[in-house]
Amino acid sequence: MPARNEQDTVGEVVRGVMAALDCAVLVINDASTDDTAAVAAQAGATVITLPFQLGAWGATQAGMRYALRNRHERVITLDADGQHHPDQLPRLLRAHMEGGSDVTIGICPERLSAAKRLAWAYFRLITGLSVTDFTSGLRVYGRRAIRALASREASLIDYQDIGVLILLRRKSLRIAEAPTVMSARRNGGSRIFSSWFTVARYMVATTVLSIARVGARERRGRGTEAPAQ
Repeated sequence: MPARNEQDTVGEVVRGVMAALDCAVLVINDASTDDTAAVAAQAGATVITLPFQLGAWGATQAGMRYALRNRHERVITLDADGQHHPDQLPRLLRAHMEGGSDVTIGICPERLSAAKRLAWAYFRLITGLSVTDFTSGLRVYGRRAIRALASREASLIDYQDIGVLILLRRKSLRIAEAPTVMSARRNGGSRIFSSWFTVARYMVATTVLSIARVGARERRGRGTEAPAQ
């Protein structure tokens, strides 16, 4: 659970996760300037505090590396702001295990704004990814996905959405989705959709990444000969 300045909600989310699942809860405190770390620890979470802000993906990758080092078979990521409901986690985990995918994304399509629907349609077109919600932070990752996302290559990713999914697809990992219930965030706002400037920066950066990644995959495909039978 990546968290920055979420002291008002992180404790409730941690307790909710512990009540819903018999699992360890890890909070990556992304250099918060409030009492996020103390509240999370008091609620029962293991807390890793980053010395400087890395953003949602940098904090999430730190959690992936912790999970890999401690030999965890699966990781569930969710936001600390209360928009993801801990009581939905057993359902999402069950869908992941029964579906046999490497990654399962929890989605709530009715919460997508018109702007997001348009943006996601655009990125589905240029990436070929059949994903309903690219920015959902509610995900279940299997061991293969954890290993891929803990790698040095994954450290180059800026956002935790499309870049992560393209990397996983390049490694032939299976991505699935499962419906879930979500609420509006209680505090703060989206990092990506906070202003027209950040939206434009995100769209340009992600478009370049998508074209570069897809183009690299296609070039490798053309240059690879089929093995002799």
